[in-house]
Amino acid sequence: MADLDHLTQSLARNLKRWRGERGYTLDSLAARSGVSRGMIIQIEQARTNPSVGIAVKLADALGVSIATLLDRDHGPQVRVVPPGGAMRMWSTPAGSFNELLVGTELRGPLELWSWWLESGDGSSSDPHPDGTIELIHVTAGVLTLVVDGEPHTVPAGASVVFEANAPHTYRNDGPEAVSLKMAVAVPPAR
Repeated sequence: MADLDHLTQSLARNLKRWRGERGYTLDSLAARSGVSRGMIIQIEQARTNPSVGIAVKLADALGVSIATLLDRDHGPQVRVVPPGGAMRMWSTPAGSFNELLVGTELRGPLELWSWWLESGDGSSSDPHPDGTIELIHVTAGVLTLVVDGEPHTVPAGASVVFEANAPHTYRNDGPEAVSLKMAVAVPPAR
């Protein structure tokens, strides 16, 4: 099975499972997430692959990480993700991409991401739940991080932490590619 097919099947199975465990109807999950009932049905039936933004909205509404929503494998306490085992979640024709490296649900969702942004590319994110924190370390290039409309310049070697409960954008306004690592901590579902 191709990676995209595996991702679609995992998302369908896990969205339905988590929605059931939370006791959410299709309508209540749609209201909590801002994702249409029709889109949720299509995802649960593995008829569509949603955008990263939609997947994040659903994960946030369910109080789980994207890693958990995509693959709910609760094996031993040590889980090694082999080289090439990261899940590519977003990409552009220019060559920019992000990958979910690994995630956990202990004390609330925690995710580790790798990002690559080609010159002139960017990606926007809707606000996450209150209490969500993002930590970023830029390893190459200069990142322009825009949080709630305010741009912040983060050069290679620098790190930044911010509350991600406002709209935010990761942008490469410079001539060379930006490489960064990001950790996202979401508070546990109440």
